[in-house]
Amino acid sequence: MTATPSTQPDDIVTVESVADAASWDDRDAVVACLRETPPRIPAWYGYDAVGADLWVELSQLPSYYLLPAEFGLLERHADEVADRVGAHVAELGSGSAAKTRLLLGACQRRRPTTYLPIDVTRAMLERSAAALPAEIDGLTVQGLWGRYEAALAHLREHRPGPLTVVWLGSAVGNTTTAERAALLDDVAATLETGDHFLVTADLLKPGDVLEAAYNDPPGATAQARFRLNQLEHFTRVFDGDARTDRFYPRARWDPEVSAVVGHLFSTEDQTVTFRGLGHAVDLRRGDSLVHGYSVKFGRPEFVAEAAAAGFALDTEWVDPVWQYGLFLFRRA
Repeated sequence: MTATPSTQPDDIVTVESVADAASWDDRDAVVACLRETPPRIPAWYGYDAVGADLWVELSQLPSYYLLPAEFGLLERHADEVADRVGAHVAELGSGSAAKTRLLLGACQRRRPTTYLPIDVTRAMLERSAAALPAEIDGLTVQGLWGRYEAALAHLREHRPGPLTVVWLGSAVGNTTTAERAALLDDVAATLETGDHFLVTADLLKPGDVLEAAYNDPPGATAQARFRLNQLEHFTRVFDGDARTDRFYPRARWDPEVSAVVGHLFSTEDQTVTFRGLGHAVDLRRGDSLVHGYSVKFGRPEFVAEAAAAGFALDTEWVDPVWQYGLFLFRRA
């Protein structure tokens, strides 16, 4: 395990690699995704340095209701959450930690708090980890660079004390049913009885509202550039020959899977080869590569999924306008 340089003294900010870049590429799992119908590119390939910045840009679009809905819930309820959780807060997919600052500030006002942001984008992780202690006096930050699974395994081996795992951005929905069950089990295995799991989930709403949130409004291009960058990054990692000018990004609501499905539609008949995987994908014009799912939940079904992993609902707060939920679970 190697440490990357920090812009602050080691006792304030330590950005620690829990997995080198090669270990992100579970090739058997990646090929399995490409063999799905339609073929799928794992979502984490959207978050190289360029993709992380594009995601920040697209999240500011007025049609992207998820960000203001989540900010609003955290602004109103961060103190209530902070009253319930302990001194160590780990966040899956921390990104810029813009929203998490609200919670961390409330926690630090109550007790000395250690924040453990987890992200695959090292540049974004280093920037946010360096900035936070200057913004929240007394906060200790230790960044964990790598995929969720590697970071959770690290926390199990180096347990910091009473722990809260945070998963914001409704990212719990960016998974298949099997992937979500495995990740919830992994989080549960990392926590001890009485520890907490704070997660946001986007609840069901009309399909036209959902499609508007996941596609560019007139004059904007951030959503499209983010999706095409994911394909470009994936192609670069696996020595592929996919050309982004032969794909058209569009997200569609699919009620059968209760998800907004992100498609990269092929504009012509083509075979895309990924030499690093020894795998090729044949596409006809109009076929798609899927770049991600954004599952929308019924509230009872979501709570039941968490319960199946060993979580008991402590408290919930739901935005009445956007039907967006903040859920605090306790490890049973």
